[in-house]
Amino acid sequence: MAAIRAKNTKPEIIVRKYLFSRGFRYRLYHKRLPGHPDLVMRKYRTCIFVNGCFWHGHDNCKAFKMPKTNTEFWKNKIERNKTRDQEGLRQLAKMGWHTIVVWECQLKPSIRVQTLSALEYTLNSIYLKDHSIAYPDLEEGERSEGLAAEGRMNPIE
Repeated sequence: MAAIRAKNTKPEIIVRKYLFSRGFRYRLYHKRLPGHPDLVMRKYRTCIFVNGCFWHGHDNCKAFKMPKTNTEFWKNKIERNKTRDQEGLRQLAKMGWHTIVVWECQLKPSIRVQTLSALEYTLNSIYLKDHSIAYPDLEEGERSEGLAAEGRMNPIE
């Protein structure tokens, strides 16, 4: 188990390269946030977790199989990981952060493009929702000089 890396894993690098190539900027492994997210995008107020299917107990996944030896140990370990992950997501939500979990199996070559484009779409949707422009409600007959769509009809006015 000492040879298992926790940072800079292949699935993480796939996600990072894709996001960077699309113009998204991020910070890695923010230690002050609960759950220590893999990618933190402050502009989008979003944390991205790239989880391995085995280590985080991905339910209904072909990549996750409970080991046949020392089963009790692995069952307890994976349940602790799942509980810790859920608590971290809950705390981030309380703090106002959006969270996205990308699973290792979703980055297999056959569905990688679909997963990454869905991630990009989600991030853009979050940004647009959080930064939407509120227009003032105008009464009928009331004019506003600040609206760009309203031009002067008569330039002499």
